[in-house]
Formats: sequence, C-alpha cells, structure tokens
Amino acid sequence: MITSVRDLDVYKLTFSATLEIYKITEKFPKHELFGLVAQMRRTAVSINSNLIEGAARHSILEYRKFAKIAFGSAEELKYQTELAFALKFIQESDFKSMFDNLDRICKMLSKLITSLDAKSRITHNV
Repeated sequence: MITSVRDLDVYKLTFSATLEIYKITEKFPKHELFGLVAQMRRTAVSINSNLIEGAARHSILEYRKFAKIAFGSAEELKYQTELAFALKFIQESDFKSMFDNLDRICKMLSKLITSLDAKSRITHNV
C-alpha cells in the first residue's frame, strides 16, 4: 500500500532526473544561468512539487489536477532538454538518457492521472 507520494516510482524517477538536470546544467554557458539553466531547474523541481502539493490536499480531484500540472511540466522539460541539445549545451549521451527518462516519467504520470480519473469517478458515483 502506498502511504506517500514519495513511495511512487514516478516520484523516485523524477527525483533522480531532477538531480541529473542540476548536474547537467552546471556545465551550461554562464550566460544561460538566468535563462535556460534556471528554467530547466524550476521545471524539474515543479514536477514532484506538484505531486506532493496535490496529494497533500486530500482530494482526488485536486490530486488529479496537480498531477496534470506535473505532466505538463515534464513535457515542458522534454522540450527544454531538446533545445539545450540543439544548442549543444548537452552531449548526445546525456540528452538521450535524460529524454528517455522524461518520456518514461510522462508515461508514468499519464497512468497516475488515469488511475486518479477512475478513482474520482468511483468516489463521485457512490
């Protein structure tokens, strides 16, 4: 039984991906510190932050809403990773690994949202 958002595989994978984003963006040009570096870091942090906030509201509908926001942030981070690669700020191996992880995170979040959709229908039909 899951007792916390922190027990979810998607949370754990996102936490690792966020740490990786911080490491990778340390190598970006200094002129990007307040641009793409800051944006990618904020976006990465927001994924799990939204999951935690949604779950803390103790409402399936609120949790689903915040899971959808987390999904949007994960998709946004995929784009930012693509952009960083196109600008040659990220090596190809780092890009592939990060993009694959983000794609997996998006799929996991999609399944979480689907599960919350089903739970909200059950809760509201009772």
